[in-house]
Amino acid sequence: MTETGSSMGNPTKKSSMTPKAIIHQRFGDKACYKVEEVQDSDQNGCPGLAIPQKGPCLFRCTLQLPETIVVSDTCRRKKDAEQSAAEKAIEKLGIRQKEYNPSTEEAWNDLAGRIGFLFANEFLSTLQPLSGHFRAALRREGHFNGCIPVSVIAVYDAKIINICKYINPAAEANSLLVMSLFLRAAAKLTDLVLIPDGQLSLQRRNPYPPEIKSSINHESDLLGSIPMEVIYIPASQEKSVKSVTLNITATGYYLDAIARELGLTEASDVLISRTIGKASSEMRIYFSAPKQQMFDHLSEPQAKQVSHFEGPLNARASYFSGQEVYGDAILASVGYTWKSTDLFHEVVSLRTYYRLLVNKIPSGVYKISREAILAAKLPLAFTTKSNWRGSFPRDILCTFCRSHHLSEPVFSTQSNSLDSSLDLPGSRKKLKVTQSGKEEKAGAFNCEIKIYSKSKELILQCSPQESHRKQIDAIQSAALRILSWLNIFFEKKDTSSENLSLLAEKRDIHFTPPYFFKEFALCHSMHKFGSTNTEEHEPSLIDLGGQNSGVTPSNGSLACISYTVSLFREGDCMKEHIESCEEFEFEMGNEAVLPHLEAAVAQMAVGQFAYFRIELPPTELIFAAAGDSEAVLSLLSSGSCKLEYSITLLQVTEPLEERMEQAQFSPPLSKQRVEFAVQRIKESSASSLVDFGCGSGSLLDSLLLYPTSLEKIVGVDISLKALARAAKVIEHMEEEDARLFGDVVLSSFCPKILIVSTPNYEYNVILQRSTPQGQEEDPDEKNQTQSCKFRNHDHKFEWTRAQFERWASDLAARHNYGVEFSGVGGEADVEPGFASQIAIFRRREDNGTDMETANQYGTIWEWSREDFPSKE
Repeated sequence: MTETGSSMGNPTKKSSMTPKAIIHQRFGDKACYKVEEVQDSDQNGCPGLAIPQKGPCLFRCTLQLPETIVVSDTCRRKKDAEQSAAEKAIEKLGIRQKEYNPSTEEAWNDLAGRIGFLFANEFLSTLQPLSGHFRAALRREGHFNGCIPVSVIAVYDAKIINICKYINPAAEANSLLVMSLFLRAAAKLTDLVLIPDGQLSLQRRNPYPPEIKSSINHESDLLGSIPMEVIYIPASQEKSVKSVTLNITATGYYLDAIARELGLTEASDVLISRTIGKASSEMRIYFSAPKQQMFDHLSEPQAKQVSHFEGPLNARASYFSGQEVYGDAILASVGYTWKSTDLFHEVVSLRTYYRLLVNKIPSGVYKISREAILAAKLPLAFTTKSNWRGSFPRDILCTFCRSHHLSEPVFSTQSNSLDSSLDLPGSRKKLKVTQSGKEEKAGAFNCEIKIYSKSKELILQCSPQESHRKQIDAIQSAALRILSWLNIFFEKKDTSSENLSLLAEKRDIHFTPPYFFKEFALCHSMHKFGSTNTEEHEPSLIDLGGQNSGVTPSNGSLACISYTVSLFREGDCMKEHIESCEEFEFEMGNEAVLPHLEAAVAQMAVGQFAYFRIELPPTELIFAAAGDSEAVLSLLSSGSCKLEYSITLLQVTEPLEERMEQAQFSPPLSKQRVEFAVQRIKESSASSLVDFGCGSGSLLDSLLLYPTSLEKIVGVDISLKALARAAKVIEHMEEEDARLFGDVVLSSFCPKILIVSTPNYEYNVILQRSTPQGQEEDPDEKNQTQSCKFRNHDHKFEWTRAQFERWASDLAARHNYGVEFSGVGGEADVEPGFASQIAIFRRREDNGTDMETANQYGTIWEWSREDFPSKE
């Protein structure tokens, strides 16, 4: 069993520093890393062979230090190469990391020492984010000059936080407690710092030297007025969030401007949240701090349950920040960054706000990763790595946990037949699979996932029973199980706790209700998804046009489309562009796009276009996609609107099964199967035909081109959606359901002739040795132990000749049918037989039963011979 993810150990024990951090601690900016890409021939020790490399890039790093130069091993990632070089340098120089584990008294002394360092002259010249705040504070006017808000120090100085957690472990996740401890330490350093009356700030007792102030004032001369777009989040949910612009003056401090917008006196009245979104982002929530008097008598345990805030709880701001926010708040992306003296800032628009909101839902993470908020949908299953588009399920789950301030998911893999190992110090490390000697049975990888809260409470655990041939498939499939279940919780508010538990059990998920509902207490009040799903409503208009090229998508194929989505106001036909994409690719039949969009594409041929309109989805999706929020808001508030989709089918890439068959057979097996069916229809002079599992009707379409005796044809499938998108045959069912299929058909329909075609598993070894031209081999497929795979990732099973003949013979005997065997592709007497094996069932005696049971089914479309020309 191999486990990766967050550590569940003692939270007060500091984890070991990375090699790069140790080198930085010793040499600082004097350490110079140079990373270069290398060819596979270099790795093999043959630099003279300039053989082009396929697959992942390889990297090597040269680390130059004042004392030596070292070269790393060859790695698959640049970061790994840098760490490798740093590790070699540590070993070469004999550097040993001193583990920091002080006593409480030592931690108090270190905290006082850190305060002394921060207010030393030398700190102003360092290029770390906090020094930017110190320099800006020296440009403040009046008695605020040089005053540094304690909230800033508690957020931007990681060493202060690290020291405080050795005084009180709860300080690691509680900025108020850090502020309290910091003020207590500073109060003892009266010869160094002052705590101004009425402020949660610190000020240096002795002024900085004139030359330092002069250089800082010179910096302000180079600055102009900076307009900064931010989002104002009212505490009352009855009020809408809005965009406002703050103006930062050359001599000002941006926190003072934020304080004024919130109706506060100055910067020390503002609390700052942790970063929101990406770790590298400066996006934060700014809100009102409690009164200073609260800290005067605040004991350490009390800081965890502060109730001295003014104003009501701001649910929206709390949801984003992962901490309690009181009163109105501002969402802004601004601050000082590493190795820069300039103030960083970027626009935070309403679109930014709503994209952050959408990113809190698993399907939203996927939509944003595809830049297709109004088109993409979290796929039903992880089929193949080559067919997946957008962020992978594992990465989506990690992003989801970070956005909800949970610990990183813990992935544990197990294999009964292979020695598997994960090399995952971070969330995106490559998976490595090694063989343990001889080839063994494949399909033995399992993955278990656990998700913990920041306080180490187990929220949920997924332990799938199904096995996978590849380790990465086991990980991605288990992650997708969790994501799909979480999606139900987020998007279907009326799901009861009992149904949620049942749905979890079906996915092999076990969750702890008290911890789960505590972590997601605010989600349903934040998202506007209702109990009814607008995706299930029929589109109000479908218009299909363009010339039929004859190339149509089928289940498992990759469809490439261009599309445009507009907000359409009924009545005056006003439109506002919302979202578009010139090339958008998705896998048919895997629910990777909205149902209406896939249903339309299933009816199209390459080169054709379609239009349709649907009811509005939740408004947060519209605003997250729209570029002009004001225009959209105006249109939405002025009348009845719908979304209009315009689609053009650009290209279709056939699924692997069909590409293999086309490379091996001429004509393709699909055409041979149709011609086989036509021949049997002519021989029997049949007037009626039923296609079970007709899907989008590809077989029926083909049969219509041939002159036959058919007068009536019927297509049957398990759902209306399937009729428009997913063509199945028997091997797409679960094997247990497939065994029942024959009994149902022969007992309920009693056809005179039943033709069943399914792949011959024994023929796969021949097909898979003939990789279609232009198809690159997946590196994850190398060194796999299976002798051959199923022809299609969607196949639940494939039978050998003996298995198929046994099933068909038993079925025929039970229902008084005769059965004969044939096939197409290959020869019956030459191993390994036909590529597609066929069983033909003939009813031995007519009991008068015909297709009367067909009347139980709804009519989707009807066909008349006159409507279609026969094939000459």
